[in-house]
Amino acid sequence: MCLAGATGCARSQSADTDIRRDATVLAVEKVMPSVVNIATETIIHVRDPFEEIFRQFMYPYQGQQSAHPQYSLGSGVVIDEAGYLLTNNHVVQRADKIEVKFCTGTNVYEASVVASDPKSDVALLKLKARPGEKFSAIHFAHEDDLLLGETVLAMGNPFGLGGSVSRGILSSKSRIIAKEGEPMDIPNWLQTDAPINFGNSGGPLVNLRGELIGINVAVLRNYQGQLAEGIGFAIPIRRVLEALSDIFPTEFVKSLWFGARVKVGTTPLVITSVQPQSPAGKAGVRPGDAILQVNGRAPKSFIDFTDLLVSNAAEKASLKVQRGAAQKDIEVRLVPEKEVFNAAMIRDRLGLDLEGLTPEQAARYQVRVSDGYIIAGVQADGPAAAAGLQGGILVTAIDGRTPPDLTAAAKELYAKKKGDRVVLDVVVRQHMGAYDLLRTLPVELAAR
Repeated sequence: MCLAGATGCARSQSADTDIRRDATVLAVEKVMPSVVNIATETIIHVRDPFEEIFRQFMYPYQGQQSAHPQYSLGSGVVIDEAGYLLTNNHVVQRADKIEVKFCTGTNVYEASVVASDPKSDVALLKLKARPGEKFSAIHFAHEDDLLLGETVLAMGNPFGLGGSVSRGILSSKSRIIAKEGEPMDIPNWLQTDAPINFGNSGGPLVNLRGELIGINVAVLRNYQGQLAEGIGFAIPIRRVLEALSDIFPTEFVKSLWFGARVKVGTTPLVITSVQPQSPAGKAGVRPGDAILQVNGRAPKSFIDFTDLLVSNAAEKASLKVQRGAAQKDIEVRLVPEKEVFNAAMIRDRLGLDLEGLTPEQAARYQVRVSDGYIIAGVQADGPAAAAGLQGGILVTAIDGRTPPDLTAAAKELYAKKKGDRVVLDVVVRQHMGAYDLLRTLPVELAAR
Protein backbone atom coordinates (compact mmCIF):
# COMPACT_ATOMS: atom_id res chain seq x y z
CA MET A 1 0.00 0.00 0.00
CA CYS A 2 1.20 3.54 -0.75
CA LEU A 3 0.79 6.01 2.14
CA ALA A 4 0.14 9.69 1.58
CA GLY A 5 3.41 11.56 1.32
CA ALA A 6 5.48 8.39 0.99
CA THR A 7 8.65 9.06 -1.02
CA GLY A 8 8.60 7.56 -4.48
CA CYS A 9 4.94 6.57 -4.28
CA ALA A 10 3.94 8.50 -7.41
CA ARG A 11 7.03 7.36 -9.25
CA SER A 12 6.15 3.71 -8.60
CA GLN A 13 3.30 3.88 -11.09
CA SER A 14 4.06 2.54 -14.55
CA ALA A 15 4.30 5.17 -17.25
CA ASP A 16 1.62 3.23 -19.14
CA THR A 17 -0.86 3.62 -16.28
CA ASP A 18 -0.05 7.17 -15.20
CA ILE A 19 -3.37 9.01 -15.39
CA ARG A 20 -1.59 12.23 -16.34
CA ARG A 21 -0.34 10.80 -19.61
CA ASP A 22 -3.58 11.33 -21.50
CA ALA A 23 -4.09 11.83 -25.23
CA THR A 24 -2.91 15.45 -25.06
CA VAL A 25 0.40 14.53 -23.42
CA LEU A 26 0.99 11.67 -25.85
CA ALA A 27 0.35 13.96 -28.83
CA VAL A 28 2.76 16.59 -27.45
CA GLU A 29 5.47 13.97 -26.87
CA LYS A 30 5.02 12.77 -30.44
CA VAL A 31 5.08 16.18 -32.13
CA MET A 32 7.34 18.42 -30.03
CA PRO A 33 10.65 16.95 -31.35
CA SER A 34 9.68 18.26 -34.81
CA VAL A 35 8.73 21.80 -33.68
CA VAL A 36 11.29 24.59 -34.10
CA ASN A 37 11.85 28.20 -33.10
CA ILE A 38 12.79 30.52 -35.98
CA ALA A 39 14.76 33.74 -35.61
CA THR A 40 15.36 35.97 -38.63
CA GLU A 41 17.53 38.97 -39.35
CA THR A 42 16.74 41.39 -42.15
CA ILE A 43 19.01 44.24 -43.18
CA ILE A 44 16.87 47.32 -43.81
CA HIS A 45 18.44 49.78 -46.22
CA VAL A 46 17.34 53.37 -45.70
CA ARG A 47 17.79 55.69 -48.67
CA ASP A 48 17.60 59.44 -48.79
CA PRO A 49 14.00 60.13 -49.96
CA PHE A 50 15.16 62.82 -52.38
CA GLU A 51 17.29 60.30 -54.28
CA GLU A 52 14.32 58.57 -55.92
CA ILE A 53 12.90 61.90 -57.09
CA PHE A 54 16.15 62.84 -58.81
CA ARG A 55 16.61 59.33 -60.23
CA GLN A 56 13.21 59.54 -61.98
CA PHE A 57 14.44 62.55 -63.93
CA MET A 58 17.76 60.94 -64.85
CA TYR A 59 19.56 63.63 -62.84
CA PRO A 60 22.76 62.72 -61.01
CA TYR A 61 22.36 62.85 -57.25
CA GLN A 62 24.50 61.40 -54.50
CA GLY A 63 22.21 60.65 -51.58
CA GLN A 64 22.87 59.23 -48.15
CA GLN A 65 22.15 55.56 -47.42
CA SER A 66 22.29 53.61 -44.18
CA ALA A 67 21.40 50.12 -43.03
CA HIS A 68 20.19 48.61 -39.80
CA PRO A 69 19.15 45.06 -38.83
CA GLN A 70 15.56 44.11 -38.06
CA TYR A 71 14.80 40.95 -36.06
CA SER A 72 11.70 38.80 -35.89
CA LEU A 73 10.57 35.54 -34.32
CA GLY A 74 8.40 32.68 -35.51
CA SER A 75 7.87 28.95 -35.42
CA GLY A 76 7.99 26.01 -37.80
CA VAL A 77 7.66 22.24 -38.03
CA VAL A 78 9.82 19.61 -39.74
CA ILE A 79 8.00 17.63 -42.45
CA ASP A 80 10.88 15.54 -43.80
CA GLU A 81 13.67 13.76 -41.93
CA ALA A 82 16.26 15.32 -44.25
CA GLY A 83 15.62 18.70 -42.58
CA TYR A 84 12.85 20.32 -44.61
CA LEU A 85 10.43 22.37 -42.54
CA LEU A 86 7.27 24.42 -42.96
CA THR A 87 6.57 27.93 -41.70
CA ASN A 88 4.68 31.05 -42.80
CA ASN A 89 6.01 33.07 -45.69
CA HIS A 90 5.59 36.25 -43.62
CA VAL A 91 7.98 34.83 -40.99
CA VAL A 92 10.92 34.55 -43.41
CA GLN A 93 10.17 36.90 -46.32
CA ARG A 94 13.08 39.20 -47.13
CA ALA A 95 15.17 37.66 -44.32
CA ASP A 96 18.93 37.87 -44.84
CA LYS A 97 19.66 35.30 -42.13
CA ILE A 98 17.51 32.51 -40.68
CA GLU A 99 18.42 30.56 -37.53
CA VAL A 100 16.47 27.55 -36.30
CA LYS A 101 16.49 25.91 -32.89
CA PHE A 102 14.52 22.81 -31.95
CA CYS A 103 12.17 23.16 -29.00
CA THR A 104 13.60 19.96 -27.50
CA GLY A 105 17.30 20.71 -28.13
CA THR A 106 20.03 23.30 -27.90
CA ASN A 107 21.67 23.09 -31.35
CA VAL A 108 21.15 26.10 -33.60
CA TYR A 109 20.98 25.55 -37.36
CA GLU A 110 21.10 27.97 -40.24
CA ALA A 111 18.30 27.56 -42.75
CA SER A 112 17.51 28.76 -46.25
CA VAL A 113 14.22 29.28 -48.08
CA VAL A 114 13.68 26.56 -50.68
CA ALA A 115 10.41 28.00 -51.99
CA SER A 116 7.51 30.12 -50.78
CA ASP A 117 4.01 31.21 -51.75
CA PRO A 118 2.89 34.66 -50.55
CA LYS A 119 -0.75 33.98 -51.53
CA SER A 120 -1.13 31.01 -49.19
CA ASP A 121 1.53 32.34 -46.74
CA VAL A 122 3.41 29.01 -46.83
CA ALA A 123 7.21 28.68 -47.00
CA LEU A 124 9.44 25.61 -47.24
CA LEU A 125 12.87 25.83 -45.56
CA LYS A 126 15.91 23.54 -45.52
CA LEU A 127 18.21 23.16 -42.53
CA LYS A 128 21.97 23.29 -43.09
CA ALA A 129 22.74 20.07 -41.25
CA ARG A 130 25.60 17.61 -41.07
CA PRO A 131 25.73 15.03 -43.91
CA GLY A 132 23.38 12.17 -43.09
CA GLU A 133 21.79 13.93 -40.11
CA LYS A 134 18.13 12.97 -39.68
CA PHE A 135 15.32 14.81 -37.92
CA SER A 136 11.97 13.90 -36.43
CA ALA A 137 9.19 14.75 -38.90
CA ILE A 138 5.49 15.35 -38.25
CA HIS A 139 2.81 13.33 -40.05
CA PHE A 140 0.14 14.99 -42.19
CA ALA A 141 -3.52 14.51 -41.34
CA HIS A 142 -5.87 13.55 -44.18
CA GLU A 143 -6.94 16.79 -45.80
CA ASP A 144 -10.66 16.31 -45.09
CA ASP A 145 -10.32 14.64 -41.68
CA LEU A 146 -11.42 17.56 -39.48
CA LEU A 147 -14.03 17.35 -36.71
CA LEU A 148 -15.74 20.52 -35.58
CA GLY A 149 -15.19 20.81 -31.83
CA GLU A 150 -12.33 18.30 -31.65
CA THR A 151 -9.43 19.04 -29.32
CA VAL A 152 -6.48 20.71 -31.06
CA LEU A 153 -3.03 21.78 -29.89
CA ALA A 154 -1.11 24.86 -31.03
CA MET A 155 2.67 24.58 -30.66
CA GLY A 156 5.42 27.08 -31.24
CA ASN A 157 7.52 29.89 -29.87
CA PRO A 158 5.22 32.64 -28.44
CA PHE A 159 7.11 35.85 -27.65
CA GLY A 160 10.39 33.95 -27.97
CA LEU A 161 9.72 31.96 -24.79
CA GLY A 162 10.64 28.65 -26.41
CA GLY A 163 8.62 25.54 -27.15
CA SER A 164 5.10 26.02 -25.79
CA VAL A 165 1.79 24.18 -26.09
CA SER A 166 -1.75 25.54 -25.83
CA ARG A 167 -4.96 23.55 -26.08
CA GLY A 168 -8.38 24.37 -27.45
CA ILE A 169 -10.96 23.12 -29.88
CA LEU A 170 -11.47 23.44 -33.62
CA SER A 171 -13.96 26.31 -33.56
CA SER A 172 -14.62 26.51 -37.28
CA LYS A 173 -13.45 24.80 -40.42
CA SER A 174 -12.30 26.67 -43.51
CA ARG A 175 -15.42 28.44 -44.73
CA ILE A 176 -14.59 28.97 -48.41
CA ILE A 177 -11.84 27.99 -50.83
CA ALA A 178 -9.63 30.89 -51.95
CA LYS A 179 -9.97 31.76 -55.63
CA GLU A 180 -6.95 31.38 -57.85
CA GLY A 181 -4.57 34.31 -57.51
CA GLU A 182 -6.24 35.63 -54.34
CA PRO A 183 -4.42 35.69 -51.00
CA MET A 184 -5.59 33.48 -48.15
CA ASP A 185 -7.53 35.28 -45.43
CA ILE A 186 -9.91 34.67 -42.53
CA PRO A 187 -12.67 33.01 -44.62
CA ASN A 188 -10.16 30.41 -45.86
CA TRP A 189 -8.57 29.55 -42.49
CA LEU A 190 -9.31 27.17 -39.64
CA GLN A 191 -10.42 28.86 -36.42
CA THR A 192 -9.43 27.73 -32.92
CA ASP A 193 -9.63 29.04 -29.38
CA ALA A 194 -6.22 27.50 -28.56
CA PRO A 195 -4.20 30.61 -27.59
CA ILE A 196 -1.99 31.82 -30.46
CA ASN A 197 0.37 34.71 -29.85
CA PHE A 198 3.19 36.64 -31.52
CA GLY A 199 5.88 34.09 -32.39
CA ASN A 200 3.43 31.21 -32.87
CA SER A 201 3.19 32.01 -36.59
CA GLY A 202 4.37 29.06 -38.66
CA GLY A 203 3.99 26.52 -35.86
CA PRO A 204 1.83 23.41 -36.14
CA LEU A 205 -1.82 23.01 -35.20
CA VAL A 206 -2.29 19.30 -34.50
CA ASN A 207 -5.03 16.87 -33.53
CA LEU A 208 -4.84 14.36 -30.69
CA ARG A 209 -3.25 11.81 -33.01
CA GLY A 210 -0.29 14.19 -33.31
CA GLU A 211 -1.07 14.86 -36.99
CA LEU A 212 -0.64 18.23 -38.69
CA ILE A 213 -4.04 19.78 -39.48
CA GLY A 214 -2.85 23.35 -40.05
CA ILE A 215 -0.12 25.99 -39.78
CA ASN A 216 -0.75 28.75 -37.20
CA VAL A 217 -0.98 32.07 -39.01
CA ALA A 218 -2.84 34.83 -37.12
CA VAL A 219 -4.94 35.88 -34.14
CA LEU A 220 -7.88 38.28 -34.06
CA ARG A 221 -7.42 40.92 -31.35
CA ASN A 222 -10.42 43.12 -32.07
CA TYR A 223 -13.22 43.36 -34.59
CA GLN A 224 -14.91 46.63 -35.50
CA GLY A 225 -13.70 48.17 -32.26
CA GLN A 226 -14.78 45.25 -30.10
CA LEU A 227 -12.27 43.19 -28.10
CA ALA A 228 -11.94 39.65 -29.44
CA GLU A 229 -10.93 36.67 -27.30
CA GLY A 230 -10.08 33.11 -28.20
CA ILE A 231 -10.06 33.57 -31.97
CA GLY A 232 -6.92 32.23 -33.61
CA PHE A 233 -6.41 31.03 -37.16
CA ALA A 234 -4.42 28.37 -39.01
CA ILE A 235 -3.90 27.58 -42.69
CA PRO A 236 -5.79 24.29 -43.25
CA ILE A 237 -3.82 21.20 -44.17
CA ARG A 238 -5.56 20.95 -47.56
CA ARG A 239 -4.21 24.36 -48.58
CA VAL A 240 -0.78 23.59 -47.11
CA LEU A 241 -0.52 20.47 -49.25
CA GLU A 242 -1.72 22.33 -52.35
CA ALA A 243 0.85 25.05 -51.74
CA LEU A 244 3.63 22.48 -51.35
CA SER A 245 2.66 20.89 -54.66
CA ASP A 246 2.87 24.31 -56.30
CA ILE A 247 6.13 25.56 -54.79
CA PHE A 248 7.94 22.20 -54.87
CA PRO A 249 6.78 20.69 -58.18
CA THR A 250 8.16 17.27 -59.02
CA GLU A 251 8.07 17.90 -62.78
CA PHE A 252 11.59 19.33 -62.50
CA VAL A 253 14.24 17.78 -60.26
CA LYS A 254 17.73 19.23 -59.90
CA SER A 255 17.85 20.72 -63.42
CA LEU A 256 16.36 17.59 -65.00
CA TRP A 257 12.91 17.27 -66.60
CA PHE A 258 10.76 14.43 -65.28
CA GLY A 259 7.37 15.76 -66.28
CA ALA A 260 4.89 14.39 -63.74
CA ARG A 261 3.53 15.77 -60.47
CA VAL A 262 2.66 13.77 -57.37
CA LYS A 263 0.02 14.54 -54.74
CA VAL A 264 1.71 15.68 -51.52
CA GLY A 265 0.61 13.96 -48.32
CA THR A 266 -0.54 10.62 -49.72
CA THR A 267 0.95 7.22 -48.97
CA PRO A 268 1.87 5.84 -51.41
CA LEU A 269 2.40 8.93 -53.55
CA VAL A 270 -0.03 9.26 -56.45
CA ILE A 271 0.61 10.88 -59.83
CA THR A 272 -1.84 13.77 -60.33
CA SER A 273 -0.75 15.12 -63.71
CA VAL A 274 1.65 14.35 -66.55
CA GLN A 275 3.05 17.03 -68.86
CA PRO A 276 2.49 16.31 -72.56
CA GLN A 277 5.57 15.13 -74.47
CA SER A 278 7.56 14.99 -71.22
CA PRO A 279 9.93 12.13 -70.33
CA ALA A 280 7.33 10.72 -67.93
CA GLY A 281 4.57 11.04 -70.53
CA LYS A 282 6.60 9.37 -73.27
CA ALA A 283 7.54 6.55 -70.89
CA GLY A 284 3.89 5.78 -70.15
CA VAL A 285 3.37 7.31 -66.69
CA ARG A 286 -0.32 8.13 -66.18
CA PRO A 287 -2.36 10.22 -63.72
CA GLY A 288 -3.61 7.95 -60.94
CA ASP A 289 -0.50 5.75 -60.87
CA ALA A 290 0.56 5.00 -57.29
CA ILE A 291 4.35 5.10 -56.85
CA LEU A 292 5.53 1.96 -55.07
CA GLN A 293 9.26 2.23 -55.76
CA VAL A 294 11.78 4.54 -57.41
CA ASN A 295 15.09 2.97 -58.37
CA GLY A 296 14.33 0.05 -56.07
CA ARG A 297 13.27 2.03 -52.97
CA ALA A 298 9.89 3.10 -51.62
CA PRO A 299 9.81 6.93 -51.32
CA LYS A 300 9.08 8.12 -47.77
CA SER A 301 7.79 11.53 -48.85
CA PHE A 302 7.44 13.77 -51.89
CA ILE A 303 10.88 15.20 -51.11
CA ASP A 304 12.43 11.75 -50.85
CA PHE A 305 10.72 10.94 -54.16
CA THR A 306 12.61 13.70 -55.94
CA ASP A 307 15.92 12.60 -54.40
CA LEU A 308 15.35 9.02 -55.55
CA LEU A 309 14.50 10.14 -59.09
CA VAL A 310 18.03 11.50 -59.57
CA SER A 311 19.85 8.82 -57.56
CA ASN A 312 20.91 7.04 -60.77
CA ALA A 313 23.95 8.65 -62.38
CA ALA A 314 22.73 7.60 -65.85
CA GLU A 315 19.76 10.00 -65.55
CA LYS A 316 17.35 7.08 -65.70
CA ALA A 317 14.59 6.43 -63.18
CA SER A 318 13.06 2.99 -62.78
CA LEU A 319 9.52 3.24 -61.40
CA LYS A 320 7.28 0.51 -60.02
CA VAL A 321 3.68 1.73 -60.01
CA GLN A 322 0.30 0.35 -59.03
CA ARG A 323 -2.27 0.90 -61.78
CA GLY A 324 -5.61 -0.55 -60.84
CA ALA A 325 -5.06 -4.18 -59.87
CA ALA A 326 -1.78 -4.47 -61.77
CA GLN A 327 1.79 -3.44 -61.00
CA LYS A 328 3.91 -2.02 -63.81
CA ASP A 329 7.62 -1.29 -64.23
CA ILE A 330 8.37 1.94 -66.12
CA GLU A 331 11.76 3.34 -67.07
CA VAL A 332 11.96 7.12 -67.51
CA ARG A 333 14.97 8.81 -69.11
CA LEU A 334 15.28 12.27 -67.57
CA VAL A 335 16.26 15.18 -69.82
CA PRO A 336 18.39 18.21 -68.87
CA GLU A 337 15.81 21.00 -68.66
CA LYS A 338 17.96 23.52 -70.55
CA GLU A 339 17.77 21.33 -73.67
CA VAL A 340 14.03 22.04 -73.87
CA PHE A 341 13.28 25.09 -71.74
CA ASN A 342 15.36 27.88 -73.20
CA ALA A 343 15.27 31.07 -75.29
CA ALA A 344 14.13 29.08 -78.33
CA MET A 345 10.94 27.98 -76.53
CA ILE A 346 10.23 31.59 -75.53
CA ARG A 347 10.63 32.65 -79.16
CA ASP A 348 8.30 29.88 -80.32
CA ARG A 349 5.58 30.85 -77.82
CA LEU A 350 5.80 34.67 -77.89
CA GLY A 351 7.71 35.60 -81.04
CA LEU A 352 10.51 37.50 -79.33
CA ASP A 353 14.10 36.92 -78.28
CA LEU A 354 14.95 37.59 -74.63
CA GLU A 355 18.47 38.05 -73.34
CA GLY A 356 19.91 38.73 -69.91
CA LEU A 357 20.80 42.32 -69.04
CA THR A 358 24.35 43.55 -69.38
CA PRO A 359 25.67 45.89 -66.66
CA GLU A 360 25.46 48.77 -69.14
CA GLN A 361 21.82 48.04 -69.98
CA ALA A 362 20.94 47.67 -66.30
CA ALA A 363 22.54 51.04 -65.54
CA ARG A 364 20.63 52.66 -68.42
CA TYR A 365 17.34 51.45 -66.97
CA GLN A 366 18.49 52.05 -63.37
CA VAL A 367 17.89 48.42 -62.30
CA ARG A 368 19.99 45.48 -61.24
CA VAL A 369 21.19 42.92 -63.78
CA SER A 370 18.85 40.35 -62.17
CA ASP A 371 15.77 42.59 -62.39
CA GLY A 372 14.73 41.70 -65.93
CA TYR A 373 15.54 40.82 -69.53
CA ILE A 374 16.08 42.82 -72.70
CA ILE A 375 14.16 42.15 -75.92
CA ALA A 376 16.88 41.42 -78.47
CA GLY A 377 14.56 40.91 -81.43
CA VAL A 378 10.92 40.51 -82.48
CA GLN A 379 9.46 38.22 -85.15
CA ALA A 380 7.41 40.20 -87.63
CA ASP A 381 4.45 37.80 -87.58
CA GLY A 382 4.54 36.89 -83.89
CA PRO A 383 2.45 37.80 -80.82
CA ALA A 384 5.09 40.28 -79.57
CA ALA A 385 5.00 42.28 -82.81
CA ALA A 386 1.20 42.29 -82.77
CA ALA A 387 1.35 43.81 -79.27
CA GLY A 388 3.69 46.58 -80.47
CA LEU A 389 6.86 45.37 -78.76
CA GLN A 390 10.27 46.20 -80.22
CA GLY A 391 13.89 45.34 -79.65
CA GLY A 392 15.66 47.14 -76.81
CA ILE A 393 12.65 47.17 -74.46
CA LEU A 394 13.16 45.97 -70.88
CA VAL A 395 10.90 43.15 -69.60
CA THR A 396 10.74 43.06 -65.80
CA ALA A 397 8.08 40.39 -65.20
CA ILE A 398 6.07 37.62 -66.83
CA ASP A 399 2.58 37.25 -65.37
CA GLY A 400 3.65 39.28 -62.36
CA ARG A 401 6.85 37.37 -61.57
CA THR A 402 10.46 37.98 -62.49
CA PRO A 403 11.90 34.58 -63.45
CA PRO A 404 15.42 33.98 -62.14
CA ASP A 405 16.62 32.82 -65.57
CA LEU A 406 15.39 32.12 -69.08
CA THR A 407 14.84 28.45 -68.23
CA ALA A 408 12.36 29.44 -65.53
CA ALA A 409 10.66 31.83 -67.95
CA ALA A 410 10.29 29.05 -70.53
CA LYS A 411 8.79 26.74 -67.89
CA GLU A 412 6.11 29.33 -67.17
CA LEU A 413 5.24 29.56 -70.86
CA TYR A 414 5.25 25.79 -71.38
CA ALA A 415 2.18 25.49 -69.16
CA LYS A 416 0.26 27.92 -71.40
CA LYS A 417 -2.17 26.64 -74.00
CA LYS A 418 -2.43 28.18 -77.46
CA GLY A 419 -4.25 31.49 -77.12
CA ASP A 420 -3.72 31.80 -73.36
CA ARG A 421 -3.01 35.29 -72.07
CA VAL A 422 0.56 36.26 -71.13
CA VAL A 423 1.20 39.63 -69.47
CA LEU A 424 4.66 41.17 -69.74
CA ASP A 425 5.64 44.11 -67.55
CA VAL A 426 7.81 46.34 -69.77
CA VAL A 427 9.70 49.55 -69.06
CA VAL A 428 9.30 52.37 -71.56
CA ARG A 429 10.80 55.84 -71.78
CA GLN A 430 8.63 58.92 -71.92
CA HIS A 431 10.08 62.30 -72.88
CA MET A 432 9.20 65.13 -70.50
CA GLY A 433 10.86 68.21 -71.91
CA ALA A 434 14.58 67.92 -71.27
CA TYR A 435 14.12 64.77 -69.17
CA ASP A 436 13.27 61.11 -69.72
CA LEU A 437 10.86 59.32 -67.41
CA LEU A 438 10.81 55.53 -67.03
CA ARG A 439 7.38 53.94 -66.79
CA THR A 440 6.39 50.30 -66.28
CA LEU A 441 3.40 49.19 -68.34
CA PRO A 442 1.62 45.82 -68.74
CA VAL A 443 1.49 44.40 -72.28
CA GLU A 444 -0.81 41.49 -73.04
CA LEU A 445 0.10 38.79 -75.57
CA ALA A 446 -1.55 35.57 -76.70
CA ALA A 447 0.67 32.48 -76.51
CA ARG A 448 0.94 30.50 -79.71
